[in-house]
Amino acid sequence: MNQYYRRSIVVLTAALLVCLAALCITPSVRVEPTPLPAQIADRAFWRMIGDFSEAGGFFRSDNLVSNETAFQHVIPELQRTLAPGGVYIGVGPDQNFTYIAALRPRIAFIVDIRRQNMLLHLMYKGLLEQSANRAEFLSRLFSRAQPAGLGPDSSPEVLFDAYGASEPSNELFDTNLRSLVDQLVERHHFSLSGSDIQSIEYVYRAFYSSGPNIRYSFGRYGGWRQFPSYAELMMETDGQGENHSYLANEENFQTLRTLEMRNLIVPLVGNFAGGRALRSVGDYLRDHRATVTTFYTSNVEQYLFQSNDWRRFFSNVASLPVDGTSTFIRAYFNNAGYRFQPPAPGLRSRTLLDPIADSITAFNEGQIRNYGDVIERSH
Repeated sequence: MNQYYRRSIVVLTAALLVCLAALCITPSVRVEPTPLPAQIADRAFWRMIGDFSEAGGFFRSDNLVSNETAFQHVIPELQRTLAPGGVYIGVGPDQNFTYIAALRPRIAFIVDIRRQNMLLHLMYKGLLEQSANRAEFLSRLFSRAQPAGLGPDSSPEVLFDAYGASEPSNELFDTNLRSLVDQLVERHHFSLSGSDIQSIEYVYRAFYSSGPNIRYSFGRYGGWRQFPSYAELMMETDGQGENHSYLANEENFQTLRTLEMRNLIVPLVGNFAGGRALRSVGDYLRDHRATVTTFYTSNVEQYLFQSNDWRRFFSNVASLPVDGTSTFIRAYFNNAGYRFQPPAPGLRSRTLLDPIADSITAFNEGQIRNYGDVIERSH
């Protein structure tokens, strides 16, 4: 080996060692958090649904419509204590829309164990995007021709009187269903499976068949007549005479519609006690320097306390970014074992609030042991 060749090897070896040393001491690249987006691209939205979601689970009812009549009662307090532009997490069907319209979050996540609930929200998304106003939305939702005389100032009572007196149209149903699927698959390019589309058709047909009278039901278990109808829920108030529903006025409707058009209401499949959905939401919020403003749990905790799932749930909540204003919204039913005096005649449930940070502290200190402890600490 000649001297020149030997010298070249030494130089190359030294350079390689310097590079390796630099790699060892150079700090890892840090990704700086960015604010929440004003809009999420279709591909990113669908990827979030897939990446954040878990395998679907079972619940005994379809839950196409809420069975809570007092859910608006906490809205005045929430509007006094929370600033718009936060982050909303919820569960279940469209009662979330009323909270979203009233509280005006920057982004919302709906986490439910049933895949059908995610598809229900995609159905709503498509219909809301295609509807310029409340009257058109109800026409599409129930597959009924839009009655004459409805305008932007029509009250919910006027809207539902009109649609309650109209007949469903099978032709409109078929046309609207094709348009809805095209909106989701062709326009947004969401990769819905054949079974997903069948589930959307099943849900949409339920609204077509029952119209404004559609109610929460237990399917083959019966008992649906005791629950409020969709129309009745849209005409509920906060207990002080004001209706905050997303169909109460055009402003609320357009607030909701805008968020849907910007892909800022993200429906996920997930168990509150699962290992992915809530934690993925938490990671996303930290990456965007955001904190949870409100977490509507309905009465899911009642079921979590039937096993050790409640512990995993509170551990998941503890992983979310929260602050001193972050608030749980809980529904509580009289049949859960702890009786209460209804705030108004005929109400079967109460809606309660609880600071999330305080609840996490109570969990960590062993002050929460059963469902009663959760209810007693809420107001």
